[in-house]
Amino acid sequence: MLWGTAAGLLCISWVLFLHFTHNNAYGLKRTLSDFFTPVAAIGGQIILRRFYPQGPGLGKAVGVGLLTTLLTALIAATGLYVYAQLADPSLMHQHLAEARQLLENARRIYLENPNGRQQFEATLQGLAHTPAGFAQDEFLKKLLWGVFLSIPGGIFLRK
Repeated sequence: MLWGTAAGLLCISWVLFLHFTHNNAYGLKRTLSDFFTPVAAIGGQIILRRFYPQGPGLGKAVGVGLLTTLLTALIAATGLYVYAQLADPSLMHQHLAEARQLLENARRIYLENPNGRQQFEATLQGLAHTPAGFAQDEFLKKLLWGVFLSIPGGIFLRK
């Protein structure tokens, strides 16, 4: 629980750091905090292993990793949602304009691929437009990386 809470607070701190250094807190630099989640999950699994000299077993090790991941994702998403609600709405509009510009620059690459137009349109519509959309994106990315790396971590740290 401590590892998940700490990682979630680190993710919030990263968003605030980006904001106060006049970087785009909604942009790609925000995703640098995605690595906190698997580190916290594996850290929690290592701490759990200390309490069980013969090993915690697969269920407990994976369970702690998944619980830590879920807690981190919830705290990070809640923090981003609160930030998006309280921050200047023009920051979100500026991010959306930058993201659309990046997509327009990549349009040619999309259209060269089969079903490229559909992929381009889906990506354009998939951009988060609301604080809830950004929070959902944050939650899913943190959850994905945490689950992806905490399950192997639990397998290796079960004994």
